[in-house]
Amino acid sequence: MKDWLIEHKIIVVVVAIIALGGFYFFYVNDGPEPLPTNSLSSEKKFQGEEKETEKTKPANLPELPEKIMVDVKGQIKLPGVYQANTSERVIDVISRAGGLTDKADQGQVNFAEHVQDEMIIYIPAKGEEVLPSAPTGGSQITTSGNQKESKININKADETELQNLPGIGPAKAAAIIEYRNTNGPFKAIEDLKNISGIGDKTFEKLKDLLAI
Repeated sequence: MKDWLIEHKIIVVVVAIIALGGFYFFYVNDGPEPLPTNSLSSEKKFQGEEKETEKTKPANLPELPEKIMVDVKGQIKLPGVYQANTSERVIDVISRAGGLTDKADQGQVNFAEHVQDEMIIYIPAKGEEVLPSAPTGGSQITTSGNQKESKININKADETELQNLPGIGPAKAAAIIEYRNTNGPFKAIEDLKNISGIGDKTFEKLKDLLAI
């Protein structure tokens, strides 16, 4: 046998090589192909970006209240125009305006009412007579939004109160006070026309809002 192997060693080597080749072909190549490295890294990168997007996606934000402007007049410590929003109430705007003066008639104020754009909050003094409102420049003077307005006693009103009248600014209010101090109390509301700058047209707008 040994002599036969020696004589035919070339044939044995060739057969062994063929056997090894067949084993490699049928068993090694039939295994699953490994995924390319770049494919795995791309998939991981995509998954990471997807998770990051979910984290950074903004939550649904609540709708903000609408911004409005409200005019505060009368017995207020800091009268003027204030920015508010539709979720606020009269008491919120009054607090922002410094609160009520000692002369304010709180019984005529609806502190719980919601404010509206272009609303005029007029706080009357104690003893002021409240009458139905009249349009003034496209809006209405209101007592806490209740569509009321007060008559102004031109013999007692100070400059701030006089400026609540349509067409009466700081200069005309000061002129009314000066006329009253110089000539004494007004005897009739028509005497207001004696003041420079207050003619018939202005008086027609004022006459239903005046008292003496």
